Amino acid sequence: MKNAMRAALAARLLLPLALFTAPLAARAQLPEKELDTPYVPTPQVVVERMLDMAGIKPGDLLVDLGSGDGRLVITAAQKYGAHGFGVELDPRLVYRANQAAERAGVADRVKFLRKDLFQTDFHDADVLTLYLLPDVNMALRPRILAELKPGARVVSHDYDMRDWQPDAQAKVPAPDKMVGLRKESMVYLWIVPAKVEGIWELTFDGKSQNVRLSIWQRFQEVSGSVRVPGQSAWPILSARLRGAELRLKVTGGVYDDEDPVELVGTVSGDTFSGRVWLDEERVTAAFRARRRAEP
Repeated sequence: MKNAMRAALAARLLLPLALFTAPLAARAQLPEKELDTPYVPTPQVVVERMLDMAGIKPGDLLVDLGSGDGRLVITAAQKYGAHGFGVELDPRLVYRANQAAERAGVADRVKFLRKDLFQTDFHDADVLTLYLLPDVNMALRPRILAELKPGARVVSHDYDMRDWQPDAQAKVPAPDKMVGLRKESMVYLWIVPAKVEGIWELTFDGKSQNVRLSIWQRFQEVSGSVRVPGQSAWPILSARLRGAELRLKVTGGVYDDEDPVELVGTVSGDTFSGRVWLDEERVTAAFRARRRAEP
């Protein structure tokens, strides 16, 4: 009798433990256990801040990797008029999210799939949202940079991308946060940069000479030099890359013999084109550059 009572007591103690650990096992995203991401809901105040920082707007496609109960994609559809989908391995969370989308009246614009985030095609996303562990972010980073279009926004709750510095970040009070002692969250935003590194041949409307433009790139950080035929190379004075928009401030000798000018344009593949700004108010000629080689 005592042995039977002990066995029954042990079974009662083990059952809650099994119920608690089962969802964690279900959310394994890769065979390597260090990349597992347990489900922790994002506080609604953090959801709102993530979407605000992303600048999400009607018609945007949002993809949420590890979507949990679906609140991020549903909020994007309800409040901002976006559409999108989330992927999640736990079938119970997928079911809950799709039911919540039905109740919110946005099931025609959002859906939730039982799928491994590493097997998910997200290349069309305008906004990619993450609440994953650091190693998972780093495992995804090469695909994010290679597959997302320039200008796509990536927003992460709490975890950064190491040496890929964010374009913006914010600390958000989160009194209902379920993990950690400090009731606050970090939100990070990255804007996927165009690939601009290389040797470019630069021409200006109304001028016959070609200028050699050499650009070096580390994520959204850009530097380089310009060289007019028959002259020494000058360093680029300042540079700013935001998505596909590139702004380069170069010495006046590149365009004329007076003050420095700014080249403001858009990069599309191996073409960089735009306008020459003499100052903040005066625009002069158009320019066009073709990438000829890697530096």
